[in-house]
Amino acid sequence: MEPWDGPAALAMTDGRWAVAGMDRNALRPLRYTRTADGLLIVGSESGMVVVPESTVVAKGRLGPGQMIAVDLEEGRVLEDLEVKDRIAGEQDYAAMIGEFHTLKDLPVVEGGAIVRYDRAELARRQVAAGQTLEDMELILSPMVDGGKEAIGSMGDDTPLAVISDKPRLISQFFRQNFSQVTNPPIDPLRERHVMSLKTRFGNLANILDLRDQRERVLVLDSPVLTGEHWARLKAHFGTSAIEIDCTFDAGGGPEKLRAAIQRIRNQAEQAVREGKSELFLTDEHVSEDRVAIAGVLAAAAVHTHLVRRGLRSFASINVRTAECLDTHYYAVLIGVGATTVNAYLAEAAIVDRQARGLFGDLALEECLRRHRVAIEEGLLKIMSKMGIAVISSYRGGYNFEAVGLSRALVNDLFPGMPAKISGEGYASLQLSAMLRRIGMALAPGALA
Repeated sequence: MEPWDGPAALAMTDGRWAVAGMDRNALRPLRYTRTADGLLIVGSESGMVVVPESTVVAKGRLGPGQMIAVDLEEGRVLEDLEVKDRIAGEQDYAAMIGEFHTLKDLPVVEGGAIVRYDRAELARRQVAAGQTLEDMELILSPMVDGGKEAIGSMGDDTPLAVISDKPRLISQFFRQNFSQVTNPPIDPLRERHVMSLKTRFGNLANILDLRDQRERVLVLDSPVLTGEHWARLKAHFGTSAIEIDCTFDAGGGPEKLRAAIQRIRNQAEQAVREGKSELFLTDEHVSEDRVAIAGVLAAAAVHTHLVRRGLRSFASINVRTAECLDTHYYAVLIGVGATTVNAYLAEAAIVDRQARGLFGDLALEECLRRHRVAIEEGLLKIMSKMGIAVISSYRGGYNFEAVGLSRALVNDLFPGMPAKISGEGYASLQLSAMLRRIGMALAPGALA
């Protein structure tokens, strides 16, 4: 199925059942007419089939998530509640859902709290990740202070990333798409009840296969993870999880980044073929000798590779990256295939700033909670612009336009994404990462 949640009126049959149904938001009309001589007409236009009004016994339209069905063997018409009651009676779904795990059910991991760095090490890592003091003051701090994204003026007069004379983060080469014509946007405030960030692990191969699934299914309220959540997830999955290092050697030629991307792909494929269901990609091993691979590149490389090999539905892709700071970066990561995201360096900066009293009397737990809420609300807003209601429909949907990335790189990592302006490829992205590594070595330790 395509990763999409747009308006849909579906009609289907398996030879015995003829069924028509609406999407969860009912943004596409679907009307029906029943006649006395046993004719059922269903379509988006009420007058598409002309029948004498005297023969009509019932007419109406399907609402959000409703359906109507005909049992061709028994010659019966089943309306919405009858269909759902019949399906609900086939399994004890209440007991099944009751056995699903949530994050609260996972034990706390000893020593699995947020990563903490001294100020000098924190500053070096922030420089290597392309973060500045301005980012801390204008992006990170407002999220903690108010639990919301910072409010800025309309317009964006900064140069496109591809023509900037400064190394730019990979996320800044992507422009978010927005809904048009038949796919209207959603109001993330007034229509919040139809939107969800719930993220599911387990039973990814076939959602209709109910055998031996109850104990393996884990449902999170959000794809946004703290460092503690990351540690608990890894401990929970145990031997079914594998950690993949997303850094490459600072020495060598201009093909180091491309070779590292291929290594990550090969490791991910081999792990899935060996039965691993959870891939944990991390760049936390960055140092003066190791250069971080942008989280977007790593996540997209693994996602597209597993899709091409027919293995994507057998594994989740969890990303721990230093570069991720704002909601746009989260959206790009999830949009190119990430299941969950942990911005460990942003959390380390919050820990440092809270310890220095820059957030007033707020406790550390409250600071982290507000930051997470701000990111989640921002993700809902971004999804709503596309008319997408649930995060699983946004994940892997490539709902962006690449501006300034080479078409060869886009075809390799982001297939199908529009790229009208070509530009940077593997070599230039590697050069940008190397320049930030040089800055890391020279960082004075005053950032954050």
